[in-house]
Amino acid sequence: MDERQKVFGIGFHKTGTKSLRKALEILDYSVCGPVGTRDPDIAKSAYDIALNYAGRFDAVQDNPFPPLFRELDAAFPGSKFILTTEEVDVWIARAVRYFNEQETPMRRWIYGVGSPVGNEETYRARFVRHNDEVRTYFASRPHDLLDWPLTKRPGWEPLCGFLECDIPDDVDFPHENKGLRS
Repeated sequence: MDERQKVFGIGFHKTGTKSLRKALEILDYSVCGPVGTRDPDIAKSAYDIALNYAGRFDAVQDNPFPPLFRELDAAFPGSKFILTTEEVDVWIARAVRYFNEQETPMRRWIYGVGSPVGNEETYRARFVRHNDEVRTYFASRPHDLLDWPLTKRPGWEPLCGFLECDIPDDVDFPHENKGLRS
């Protein structure tokens, strides 16, 4: 039996990652993420954690996976990547509202500082840089990347078209964390 093609959700948190996870689960993918958020050594262990979980699940999403998209691509050739996106000002407002001043080692590793509050420009710059790096990396391989403003264009069509699978019958596309979308 052939192994299922891996799917990597590489959009930053607060871009519809929970909705993506739920949609993939409805499509019968085993999905993991986030993991290692509070690991004090995440800067050293992220790569090993990512490879471990990516090897055990059909799909992964949220942290620590997005910053490691190149490494995941090298380790799992032929995989599909989904960059869930959002307008940067909407995204930072969501991140500030959701995370507030709470710090984590994961956010310290990704952004250089643990809390978005008071560090909005640093977070904005990292968010934009990540999305640009992903788009540049996959520019010659558009069939391997779904660049998807999920919160603005939710629905089965973009996802199922990209994954080349049937749209589920009588199942609405999931909308998780609706309260954070305003």
